[in-house]
Amino acid sequence: MTDARLRRGRRALTLTFLVQGAAFALLVTRIPAIQRQYGIPDAHLPAYLAAVPVLAGLGSAAAGALAARVTPTTLLRWAQPVVLLALAGVGLGGQGWQLGAILGVFGLAVGALDASMNMRGVRLQQAYGRSIMLGFHAAYSLGGIAGATLAWGGARLGLPLAHFHPPLALVLLAAVLLSGHAHGDRPDRPEGAAPRGHDGERAPWAGLLPLCLVMAFAYIGDATVSNWSAAYVQDVLGGSEALATLPYNAYMATTLLGRVAGDRAVQRYGPASVVRGGALLAAGGFAGVAAAPGPWTGITAFTVLGLGLSVIVPQTFAAAGKRARADTAVARLNVFTYAGYLVGAPLVGALGAAWSPRWAMAVPLALLLVTLPYAGSVAGRGDRYGGGHERPRTVDVG
Repeated sequence: MTDARLRRGRRALTLTFLVQGAAFALLVTRIPAIQRQYGIPDAHLPAYLAAVPVLAGLGSAAAGALAARVTPTTLLRWAQPVVLLALAGVGLGGQGWQLGAILGVFGLAVGALDASMNMRGVRLQQAYGRSIMLGFHAAYSLGGIAGATLAWGGARLGLPLAHFHPPLALVLLAAVLLSGHAHGDRPDRPEGAAPRGHDGERAPWAGLLPLCLVMAFAYIGDATVSNWSAAYVQDVLGGSEALATLPYNAYMATTLLGRVAGDRAVQRYGPASVVRGGALLAAGGFAGVAAAPGPWTGITAFTVLGLGLSVIVPQTFAAAGKRARADTAVARLNVFTYAGYLVGAPLVGALGAAWSPRWAMAVPLALLLVTLPYAGSVAGRGDRYGGGHERPRTVDVG
């Protein structure tokens, strides 16, 4: 593939990550409004919310099964419009069964899209011969911040969901459709796919389980921040309601900064060192949260957490791309992002209620320390990018 096509493909995939981050944020940040519009009782809301990551895991697994037949580009070009149409549909319904159906479609499509865009990302990174994966995830973080900001504006203006989600979703849909041709596509067998057969089907699990643990534990940490940071600052550290909105915003901002700078760090120090450093920094952040004497100390610790966790997930996906049947390996690894998210929030919440919110923070701290021996699994031969060690651009990135 020529340098010009690589650059076009990289820009198109960056937009895919950006739009996906925005779409997900536009959904999750308006959950109270969605609950009111559809009349969902508080007791039933957790079931609706849990269904999305469960179905996303199924969608990711389906993408892995399809990886031997179609290219990641084909998968993402079909899945992303479905995600955006489902987002538009959220604003148009009014009955519980309609919301269930829309979230079901959204979850399945999100899983397929998350898997396929990470498949595409690791192929482009291999083609470039240097680390670029964190840049894609930085775009996702930026999209999430933009989507959350738009959702805040919509809520402040009192816009009903029918006047909010459909117009924004259609704008995003137009953007991805217009840029779709820049992805390029190749009809041949996806890079890394092994011939079918018993051994070929087992290959993705060879060496993949350590990466699955790293991914799940990282998402347990992320789910802890997403679900409990506001309540922790307000109820445990004595902060005001306004202060309670800051830790997640600070976490997202430093996640973005860490990913923007992360590719250069990988090129200089290698992926294993970056993942080890990120895990140690995130564990230190959780220790700071647990020991914080007041709200500002806790907010600072959550900020540190963002820097640490920011580098782990993209590098774990990149490592999966080096396995046999790489596309299937990436899709299977992606399932563990949803598993970690599903486990993290209830686990920390239950331990906080039964034991102590401060001591509950020791759970993600310990799990991040457990990942340290597995950090070497993200490395491979020739992975110390930069310094004359870039690999030749010989990979098909269809």
